[in-house]
Amino acid sequence: MWRAALAVSCSGSLLLAQVPAFDFAAAWREVEAEFHRRCDENGVVGGSLMFVRGNEALGFAAHGLADRDAARAVDRDTIFHWASCTKTFTGIAVMQLRDRGRLRLDQPAVDFVPELRQVHDPFGSIEQITLRHLMTHSGGFRGATWPWGGDKPWHPHEPTQWSQLVAMMPYTEVEFAPGSKFAYSNPGIVFLARTIPLLAGDEFEVYAEKNVLRPLGMSRSYFDLTPYHLQRFRSHSYNGKGDAAKDRGADFDTGITVSNGGLNAPLPDMAKYLAFLLGAAPAGSDAANVLARASLEAMWQPVLPTARDGKESIGLCFFVGDVDGTRWIGHTGGQHEFVTFFYVHPASGTGAIGAFNTGSAGPVMAALRRLCLERLSLPMVQR
Repeated sequence: MWRAALAVSCSGSLLLAQVPAFDFAAAWREVEAEFHRRCDENGVVGGSLMFVRGNEALGFAAHGLADRDAARAVDRDTIFHWASCTKTFTGIAVMQLRDRGRLRLDQPAVDFVPELRQVHDPFGSIEQITLRHLMTHSGGFRGATWPWGGDKPWHPHEPTQWSQLVAMMPYTEVEFAPGSKFAYSNPGIVFLARTIPLLAGDEFEVYAEKNVLRPLGMSRSYFDLTPYHLQRFRSHSYNGKGDAAKDRGADFDTGITVSNGGLNAPLPDMAKYLAFLLGAAPAGSDAANVLARASLEAMWQPVLPTARDGKESIGLCFFVGDVDGTRWIGHTGGQHEFVTFFYVHPASGTGAIGAFNTGSAGPVMAALRRLCLERLSLPMVQR
């Protein structure tokens, strides 16, 4: 009997030995080729893609131009606008204040934004809406920050002053019972971010720069208008496809909605953010002081399904998804023709970042995120 068992054991060992090792270089070549093919197919003027393991960049690809008129190619230094990926930084800032005992997530939002009392709430008291509801896009607020106008060239891209949002509140209605479902809300995040100047004394972008960007070593990242010394790296954005795409310029002001989508950064800086999320920031960095690991992982617990594909949920300002029984965490962004994404895959210790400067890149972003997960992250589990 022991001989039979030994034979089975040896046979199993032989089968395991015959499983080919994962060839990352070959897999990356396939992903990079697909990246270029889809960019060409969708008329993307410029974009870039990076795959990381811990704090190491294993793959980088650049496509096309950051500035078509100047014939300036996309490279590692190119600064893209990250749009709604900014919301995850806002969530981290709020969790910092929670960990310091300055707020509770189940505290009513009106404690920090008393102007919300002017909102019409057919579901009961406005005090039912908590900070946690805002972080999970379940507070019942509309999706768009700016619900009227915006179709004229002289209209602002977003409301530039808090007073403009306050003026809208008597004309705003809570659309569903708080906590009953997920419905993506830009103004909800703006309301959430109002806790920061009230409790910390700094405006959102100042607080985030001092307490998140700087400790993570994101030295070329900033909010809204580009500093003079970085202007030569800033990508323009393009409306349309290919040569026919209209150049919308480089800078624009996200105004009071900066906490929703005001971040600009090159991919290597975003790689530092992913290393922090993966718990792999370089030794000696200040990343460990940004947020306790337990608090960060609490942000990744699924709260409500998003109804996008049946395998995605919203956590606290992060989206959480399932791929082949393992979890990914991330966010996407789309604003002023920039299209972006990032994800981390804790089981493999890997992640991917992608940014595109053309509004037609939505399908490219979706395909590349899925491809990186399936072709790169999953095969690296346990390797």
